[in-house]
Amino acid sequence: MTPNRRTRVKKNLSRRPLAVGVSALLLVGLGAGAGVAAVRGGTPAPGTVEVALPLGDTNPFIANGVGIGPGTAIYKSSGIGPSAANPDAEPGTPEAYVDLAPFGGALPEGVTLTEAQGLNALAAIGENLAAQGLSFDDVVTMRVFLANEEGTEVADFAGWNRAYRQYFANVDLETNEAVDVPMGTAAPAPPLFENPARPSRSALEVASLPVAGWLVEIEVDAVYPEQPFAKGKKG
Repeated sequence: MTPNRRTRVKKNLSRRPLAVGVSALLLVGLGAGAGVAAVRGGTPAPGTVEVALPLGDTNPFIANGVGIGPGTAIYKSSGIGPSAANPDAEPGTPEAYVDLAPFGGALPEGVTLTEAQGLNALAAIGENLAAQGLSFDDVVTMRVFLANEEGTEVADFAGWNRAYRQYFANVDLETNEAVDVPMGTAAPAPPLFENPARPSRSALEVASLPVAGWLVEIEVDAVYPEQPFAKGKKG
């Protein structure tokens, strides 16, 4: 993969044993130069992860599920929300958790508060992972909690999903090429972070979140790239 507007994939998924569980055998690419043989399922071997993807879809949004073999070293983040990045906004408001710096001081057209907070929260997830020697492409599961924007009846799932696609599931698994994704109402463009990973994911609307002004909170599970069983060791 090549660098894009903000960053590039830092790690290659070929670093860890990874099998994609689907109902037919095929070969798909899950990273720069990484070919991963699909399997028919069954219990994952120790130190491995099997990601079940929808059959025939070369650019699925999320995985159908993830199987984690015994003894696999996993990192589980706490719930992480957007950082307070807008000093001009009133503290404790959703606007206070929107980072305008990457956009030159103003949000692109059509970007919602939930979408902007989602981008901010995902950047914070990336920092959390990096502190453990991990990256977005090591994530295998994700849980997302969304609060309603003021005056709305339901959470902004569409805005969140646009933010998600900027960091996950934006590489075609057949061609290994990044896929343009939308931000707000703008035409699709290269993602902020090219990443073939499709974690299993749940997204829930909640009545409130622990920090006043938060509309988004995210938890992730990531698999360490170096697995003891991959080296023929126990433990």
